[in-house]
Amino acid sequence: MNTLSPKSAHPIFKLIEQCKNIATLKQVHAQMITTGLIFHTYPLSRILISSSTIDATISYALSIFNHVTNPTIFLFNTLISSSLSRKKDDQTHFALALYNRILMQTTLIPNSYTYPSLFKACSSQPWLQHGRALHTHVLKFLEPPYDHFVQASLLNFYSKCGELGVSRFLFDQITGPDLASWNSILAAYAHNYFVYYESNLDSVYDSSSLSLEVLLLFRQMQKSLTCPNEVSLVALISACADLGALSQGIWAHSYVLRNGLKLNRYVGAALIAVYANCGRLDFARQVFDQLLERDTYCYNAMIRGLAVHGLGLEALELFNKMDLEGLVPDDVTMLVIMCACSNVGLVDQGCKFFESMKEDYGIEPKLEHYGTLVDLFGRAGRVKEAEEIVQTIPMKPNAVIWRSLLGAARIHGNLEVGESALKQLIQLEPKTSGNYVLLSNMYASVNRWDDVKHLRKLMKDHGIDKAPGSSIVDIDGAMHEFLIGDKTHPEAKWIYVKLDEMHRRLQEHGHKSGTREVLFDIEEEEKENALTYHSERLAIAYALIASDSGAPIRIIKNLRVCTDCHTATKLISMIYEREIIVRDRSRFHHFRNGTCSCLDYW
Repeated sequence: MNTLSPKSAHPIFKLIEQCKNIATLKQVHAQMITTGLIFHTYPLSRILISSSTIDATISYALSIFNHVTNPTIFLFNTLISSSLSRKKDDQTHFALALYNRILMQTTLIPNSYTYPSLFKACSSQPWLQHGRALHTHVLKFLEPPYDHFVQASLLNFYSKCGELGVSRFLFDQITGPDLASWNSILAAYAHNYFVYYESNLDSVYDSSSLSLEVLLLFRQMQKSLTCPNEVSLVALISACADLGALSQGIWAHSYVLRNGLKLNRYVGAALIAVYANCGRLDFARQVFDQLLERDTYCYNAMIRGLAVHGLGLEALELFNKMDLEGLVPDDVTMLVIMCACSNVGLVDQGCKFFESMKEDYGIEPKLEHYGTLVDLFGRAGRVKEAEEIVQTIPMKPNAVIWRSLLGAARIHGNLEVGESALKQLIQLEPKTSGNYVLLSNMYASVNRWDDVKHLRKLMKDHGIDKAPGSSIVDIDGAMHEFLIGDKTHPEAKWIYVKLDEMHRRLQEHGHKSGTREVLFDIEEEEKENALTYHSERLAIAYALIASDSGAPIRIIKNLRVCTDCHTATKLISMIYEREIIVRDRSRFHHFRNGTCSCLDYW
């Protein structure tokens, strides 16, 4: 087959690019046949790409291809790549069938351009085994060192199939990784974080180890003198958002601005998330308003930010604005707007959004949407209705849903539902301590100490330790972590002096510790001491000592804030005239002048 240079200015190239439908493309194809251009490789590849993009069934592209005598590996690669641009499962079948035709040709050998598109097509669980088979073919047909795009596609394939460990192993084998390889491994950790994040909007803490690894990898990337681009920064900023690392997030934002990187929708959404997750909703809104192009992805980030800060009405306003701009909500939009309703008790509105998914938008509810519906009713005290929803979900409820029901039962004192939920959770997560602790708190609140002891024995028999409460406070960009009763901090002596002062001043303002949630059958005075040394109290005490008197105190807590600490923190914000922002496992609490933004609904 003859060749025609891609740099050639032949008018046929422009005609191909201008084709918008299959009819005009056929006319150009006919002209190529009459002029003999069909026998040149490059024009033929261009018409294959165009027909694959325009034709919904790709049949025309295949008919052109089948008339080619002895197609080259270049043409096979072109058709495989262009056919997969439609992102449909049947196209994956088609691409693999084409690859099989390559293998059947004795004169053709797959090359470095064959595999990246195929790995991308197989990057989901149903195609995992096919992707692994392709990996063996890479080892068989390609000579090391492998092309960086092949390596990057391999990393992406394994990470998107949940094989993060394999991705990291492959990355560590690369000598002198380029930008594509660095971005692939950064995206691998970020992707696995987002899988967790989108499925667990009520808890982002367990993904912190993945996010820390992103920060470490980014640092190694800088040391290798590889310049990051927008893809690198999205992974970094997303990690900062998960960790609540405001200083690092601001550095990443300034890096984007200093180096002239594009503030596209992915970078913009990541920045919105980092500022919202770090308690700077004002900065998040500023970034959102400055984005030149806002799509559903950006709106989802901003609506979620408003939701976790308890600004449900503002989230509804933004959803309406999104609708007025003609943007179509996706499944994540519906999830975050339902969460916004749940956080402020808008039960009827949340139910309407759930019903509108199928009726108005053709979105099939996922398990996460049913989980949010359970949370919606449970928080509002309608625990029996929440239980009925769990029992009628068309798919098997997961641990997140049962834990949401158990949490609602604990808050509203429904022991029957709580015990039923725990039975299910023990089957699904027998080693998760928090499930036992929730029910233990319920038993303790009604003085059923024998049941508390039975649960603690059950935990001991299964080798389960209670996860310690921890709080991290940001002081001038440095993160200080405290556990309950922690005395390991270098300033521990002065922290406990401040704690005693705080306790005394709280009592002067009429605060009486709410000991209902303390697990042990001990005297009231001992219970008060146990509450006084909760991790967030230690973090607040240190912040009062170490931070500027006018600076907000920012704390990240791994567990839900207990009722007594919530009440005490409201008073502390008034007594010491400090704004205190606490991010617990489900939402933000902004304490100012003796009140909390959640209005005691959390």
